[in-house]
Amino acid sequence: MTTESSTDRIERSIHIKAPRTRVWGALSNAEAYGKWFGANLSGKTFAAGQRVQGPITIKGFEHVVFDVVIERVEPETLMSYRWHPHAIDAAVDYSKEERTLVTFTLKDAPEGTLLTVVETGFDKVPPGRRMQAFRGNGNGWSQQLDNIARYAANQSTN
Repeated sequence: MTTESSTDRIERSIHIKAPRTRVWGALSNAEAYGKWFGANLSGKTFAAGQRVQGPITIKGFEHVVFDVVIERVEPETLMSYRWHPHAIDAAVDYSKEERTLVTFTLKDAPEGTLLTVVETGFDKVPPGRRMQAFRGNGNGWSQQLDNIARYAANQSTN
């Protein structure tokens, strides 16, 4: 896994030992995404322009709602969405804040797929929580890439 960051950008990449089609399915199918990410997205669909919401299922974060607006879906190449980073405090109204942009890209790699996630826009997060959001999501993306790699590697090809 590679790591790159500045104060406005998080970038993480991972080599997944699974074909691009399988990684794309884990990423672009909302229900599959929820399984590895830790959100109940049953019955949801990722489509450009659509808002998708569902409760987080990760222990200790059940009070948080996964809430994204899908920006782009380019089959087996790119998916992006906007969300409020590290929006975990139930007492805070994040709706007035600008959302960061999360972009996933897939590329063929030897014996699998290179998946890269880039999240940008942290400089627009209110100063009082910017570094907490940046650090929290930086650590979170490292864990989530491990999750999708395990999920995709363990899925059968149907």
